Amino acid sequence: MSIIPMLLDEMDREAQTTRKMLDRVPDDKYDWQPHPKSMTVRQLATHIAELPGWVSLVLNTPELDFAASPYTPMPIRNHRELLDYFERSLAEGREQLAEANEARLSENWILREGDQVYSSSSKSDFIRTTYSQIVHHRAQLGVYLRLLDIPIPGSYGPSADDPSF
Repeated sequence: MSIIPMLLDEMDREAQTTRKMLDRVPDDKYDWQPHPKSMTVRQLATHIAELPGWVSLVLNTPELDFAASPYTPMPIRNHRELLDYFERSLAEGREQLAEANEARLSENWILREGDQVYSSSSKSDFIRTTYSQIVHHRAQLGVYLRLLDIPIPGSYGPSADDPSF
C-alpha cells in the first residue's frame, strides 16, 4: 500500500474521535483554563480544529517560520464555529493529501522560528507529527473536560463516561 492511502485512512479515523471530543466543548467554558500557564479551552480547541489544515501547509510549502509568519489563530466564538472550522480544516487537508504526489512526500519540511529549527523531516513524517499533535492536544482537552465535569467520549476504546464505545 502506498503512503497516501494510509495517511488518509489515519486522518479519517482520528477525525471521528476528534469530532466527538470537540463536540463536547461548551460555549460557556471557552475562556476557562486549568492553570495560568495552560491554554484556555478556546485556544486549545481552536488549535485542535486547525491542525488537519496543516497537512495542506506541509504539502504546499517547504517550511513554516513563525518569525516570518506569526501565529494568528482563527477567532472562534462558539461550538458551531469550532465544529465548522474543524470540518473545513479536515476537508482541505484531506483534499490536498488525496491529490498529492507521492514522490513529494519525501521532500524535506522545516518548522522553525527564525534560526531556531524545531523540526526538519520529510513531509510524510511531519504529516504524521501533525496527527500526533492532534492526539496529544485532544488528550489535553479530555483532561480539561474532565476537570469541568463534562463526560468524555471514548477514543480508542470506552471511557468511564462512554462504556458502550
